[in-house]
Amino acid sequence: QQRDKLRQYQKRLSLGLERERALARQLLRDGKKEKAMLLLKKKRFQEQLLDKTENQISNLERMVQDIEFTQIEMKVIEGLKVGNECLNKMHQVMSIEEVERIIGETQDAVEYQRQIDELLAGSLTEEDEDAILEELNAITQEQLELPEVPSEPLPEKIPEVSPIKNRPKPELVAAS
Repeated sequence: QQRDKLRQYQKRLSLGLERERALARQLLRDGKKEKAMLLLKKKRFQEQLLDKTENQISNLERMVQDIEFTQIEMKVIEGLKVGNECLNKMHQVMSIEEVERIIGETQDAVEYQRQIDELLAGSLTEEDEDAILEELNAITQEQLELPEVPSEPLPEKIPEVSPIKNRPKPELVAAS
């Protein structure tokens, strides 16, 4: 607001300077040199005021920029503060000992899984391979128990079944 007021003041001074310059010319034409000289001194003083006003506006704009930057810095600091508080809370939840314990358990689980993977991938020892082959031979050499073959002769003709006799009745089908 102050900057805007100073700008308005500058405009008024600039307009006044132009009027006084024109008036000084008129006074010189009219032969009133002393009055023209006094008016030019007043004009010079107002030009100095105009320069001072410009410096004040520049200072105000710099101050506004500094304030805006400081507000941004405050937001950054507040964000860092909140982040630091969150980190502290997480550190309270997870102590170094807890993290080391979890890492140790994870490494143990990874090692155990690696051993399982090696076994499944076929990295068995020579003894394991021999034992597996012996077991396979024993299974293949076992006699399979087959069902007994009927001793009666098979009939020469199979009796036919009438398709109509074996068909279920429609009312029984709907009820089920």
